[in-house]
Amino acid sequence: MRTPALRFFAGPAARAHLARHGLNPGDVRVVPGAAGGPKGLVLGPLDRFLFGEWLPQSQQPVDLVGASIGAWRMATACLNNPVAALGRLERDYIHQQYDLLPGQKRPTAAHVSERFGESLAHFYGGRVAEVVNHPRYRLHIVTSRGRHLLAREHGLRTPLGYLGAFLTNGLHRKAMGAWLERVVFSSQGAALPFATRDYRTRQVALNDTNFRPALQASCAIPFVLQAVHHIPGAPPGAYWDGGITDYHLHLDYPAHTAGGLVLYPHFQQAVVPGWLDKGLPWRHRATPFLSNTLVLAPDPAWVATLPNGKLPDRTDFTRYGTDLAARIRAWGTAVSASQRLADELAEWLHRPDLGRIQPL
Repeated sequence: MRTPALRFFAGPAARAHLARHGLNPGDVRVVPGAAGGPKGLVLGPLDRFLFGEWLPQSQQPVDLVGASIGAWRMATACLNNPVAALGRLERDYIHQQYDLLPGQKRPTAAHVSERFGESLAHFYGGRVAEVVNHPRYRLHIVTSRGRHLLAREHGLRTPLGYLGAFLTNGLHRKAMGAWLERVVFSSQGAALPFATRDYRTRQVALNDTNFRPALQASCAIPFVLQAVHHIPGAPPGAYWDGGITDYHLHLDYPAHTAGGLVLYPHFQQAVVPGWLDKGLPWRHRATPFLSNTLVLAPDPAWVATLPNGKLPDRTDFTRYGTDLAARIRAWGTAVSASQRLADELAEWLHRPDLGRIQPL
């Protein structure tokens, strides 16, 4: 018998719910989508199963919360025929490429931003209304808005501002709000599905006009893409990747989910609060914020069987350089292998085994 590729991690309230009721599509109140760049590719088959087959068996409203690639995934899940749309997202992401001038090792932030903006316009062209007016799904796109030195992108002020954010965050995560605040763009006037006492937060109405700039901002990795300014309906300022403030969306869900579950397809067990917390392992532990969360994540032993023994990530752009075909093969192989994650979830739902549920 093969070692399972998929692992289940539950907070205490989620585990108690599963013991009493099992897991049903009507239990789900929130689906988060983490930042993490190409790592999110391995979640494609899970997304297609959940949004294409399983969740449609229920009728309750569901809040989809996303940062960076997670926001792109969650927005795509709101399109008509989400299975086809998520498959297209996967293909587009795998085949992305950027021009390098002679002597360049990486494309400029301006070039990446321009190409990415064009891809979003093409991908969602004429279909934004499907996203922002979905009959069941309320989309919440998380961005990071700069303050003070980071209020506008600048060659000198921006690096200094991020240095300040890094140092402040090391002392206390909440104090980083002096440099960056969480701004969430929410569709259909939906309330946030989490409490915001943990970090400085604003909420802005998501609509046809600001959808694409908000989504581009949520994916705007500092120094890799340019910040997005002048988002309609939002406070002025520079908006960057939502993963800076909320890398894995470690948010205070229990008080706002009415006894339901947070179902979290993730690429690892740890739900890291902010991007600057990656090197702070004491912040990787679960907290009461995740009490009603069920994380679905790949087993590290299965990950080791993928190309290069790891999930796809941004280092692959450097690893493969201009050898686009090699990177496409590696990422395509990883995505094909990740069908096992969806297949194993479907099997578990058919024959639930609480013995496989581990503490989060």
